[in-house]
Amino acid sequence: MTTLTDPVEATRPRSITTQYTLSRDKVLYGGLLVLTAIAYLWGLSKNGYANEYYAAAVQAGSKSWKAWFFGSFDSSSFITVDKTPGSLWVMGLSARIFGFNSWSMLVPQALMGVASVGFVYVSVRRWFSANAGLLAGAILALTPVAVLMFRFNNPDALLILLLCAGAWAVTRAVDSVKHSARWMILAGALVGFGFLTKMLQAFLILPAFGIAYLVAGRPALGKRLLHLVSATVSLIVSAGWWVAIVELLPASARPYVGGSSNNSILELTLGYNGLGRLSGNESGSVGGGVGNPGWGGATGLQRLFGGEFGSQISWLLPAALLATVVLVVAAGKAPRTDKTRAFALLWGGWLVATALVFSYMQGIIHPYYMIALAPAFGAVIGGAMSILWRRRSEWLPRATLAGGALLTAGWSFALLNATSSWHPWLRWLVLVTGVLAAGLIMLLPELKLHRTAARRAGVAAAAILTFSALAGPTAYSLSTISSAHTGAIPTAGPGGMGGMGGMGGGRGGFPGGGGMGTPPGQTGTGTGTGTGTGTTGQPGTGTTTGGGMPGGGGGVGGFLGGGGISGVSSELVTLLQQGAKGYTWAAAAVTANGAAPLQIASGEPIMAIGGFNGTDPAPSLTEFKQLVAQGKIHYFVGSGGGGMMGGRDGTSSEIATWVSENFTAQTVGSTTVYDLSTGTGA
Repeated sequence: MTTLTDPVEATRPRSITTQYTLSRDKVLYGGLLVLTAIAYLWGLSKNGYANEYYAAAVQAGSKSWKAWFFGSFDSSSFITVDKTPGSLWVMGLSARIFGFNSWSMLVPQALMGVASVGFVYVSVRRWFSANAGLLAGAILALTPVAVLMFRFNNPDALLILLLCAGAWAVTRAVDSVKHSARWMILAGALVGFGFLTKMLQAFLILPAFGIAYLVAGRPALGKRLLHLVSATVSLIVSAGWWVAIVELLPASARPYVGGSSNNSILELTLGYNGLGRLSGNESGSVGGGVGNPGWGGATGLQRLFGGEFGSQISWLLPAALLATVVLVVAAGKAPRTDKTRAFALLWGGWLVATALVFSYMQGIIHPYYMIALAPAFGAVIGGAMSILWRRRSEWLPRATLAGGALLTAGWSFALLNATSSWHPWLRWLVLVTGVLAAGLIMLLPELKLHRTAARRAGVAAAAILTFSALAGPTAYSLSTISSAHTGAIPTAGPGGMGGMGGMGGGRGGFPGGGGMGTPPGQTGTGTGTGTGTGTTGQPGTGTTTGGGMPGGGGGVGGFLGGGGISGVSSELVTLLQQGAKGYTWAAAAVTANGAAPLQIASGEPIMAIGGFNGTDPAPSLTEFKQLVAQGKIHYFVGSGGGGMMGGRDGTSSEIATWVSENFTAQTVGSTTVYDLSTGTGA
């Protein structure tokens, strides 16, 4: 039998077909991402505008491209927020596309969380296993502070996404010979954009990234060094282009750099948001944190285990430290390019460097900063578990697994016991299952079970171990999802871990100014009361003293913001909107946290005198007088109850005094307002 073939057809190249099959690993990976997305998006609107300071800047960016580019607080671009604007760019673009509201602002943050989990998964899976990647991703997804911040509008969500993507790029660089330079250049660019998100905090992981590639990269040493230089250049370019523009533009062509004392982005980078965070010498800040429990407590290795820090991040901190040791030991005397050693240097280096800086920095530090540790926790635990589980038939790995189970269960019990009235049964369940998991791990290899029975028993032991380790943080995460979080200093979970040095309103970020005394290093007069969510999850009250803010901030939000928009009356909104025409700023208010609720509620630009907390020297009294004389500011908004908002030492105090002496006060709703278009203005 002869088969005839078309000679033309025979010479054609065969079509390339790609078959895509849904394996178990792909299904579980997709399930992890879907469940993470559901958790992070569920009831997201209950957080409202979250941190109104950043929300006002997002709103401004949705109205003005200049405000968007510089990260201005207001759409007329008087002053910027006290950070680089990377995260505002993302949220601002979303607000431009979908309109400014809580969802358009917060959904990008939640999706960044999902993407971060994805990058951790693929990074761990590449060198270990799909199960290790799933565990690593789940740990990040369920860490309480991660759940909090991926549902919030602070810059941390984008920072973590960029750093996780950077770690993945370094992983690819270590694996590659032909394209390792490209991957390192990408890693440098991602960290550079991390700087444009939260300044020098992005650089904490640089030693780990550099050492991991220098030690374990496959190219020759000379090429590895050249690749690191290329990555450094990439970092400088990606971080420096925006800084160069801001520095080179004349001050008259751009907004004042919020948080700086001399209108310089370099001063802000190296001072308040840089070395000052380490030393506590933070010019222009709300006060250093040297030994002050209100700003991080005493320095030392114990810091991350106690107070609000412990409940946010430390559930798996003992296990993560143990896992890092396991990875180092497992690498042993393996060849230079050993992946386990590279993994330990990359992710263990991330963990150790960040933990040490957070433990010993003397400047301002808040519990939500701890999200920077979560990806490293997931990665090192996932990698170490993969190694130990494969070798569980050996006595030492088995004992290490059992010891880790007991250590984690014991520490989770201690954390849960600190809020003993909150689901008291949970701490005992965690402890019992931890002991059970440790017992099964030690016992099962000695039973000589049939292969199928042994596999099923192993799966059961792994499930019990995972439940014991993740039950505590999962419960805190569910509590975080189910409750509203607003303000400048949010914390996850039901609270009760020491609070912010005894200050009320810890979880909600001092709503209404309640429970927040004079910031460290600040003095002043004036008293006020407010209510807030206390550290035990119960409504609490507090009394403020200082700052010269009669009424505690009254109708336009107190120190550090939070919930201020609810105090803006409809009468005041109408006044601002109707009086905005023909003016550059509808009104001015002392502190950005005083101006933010006014701006969000009215949709009109509000000048934030003194920036974040009223201490920035912008504008001066002379400059403010000139703006009033030029008819650029319509109203000055004081506090509720007839008092003056702000009044701290410095230009904001001078401006508030000048306004009260030269213009007539009127009460709109419950807020004091001065019409700057009338009066002597002398």
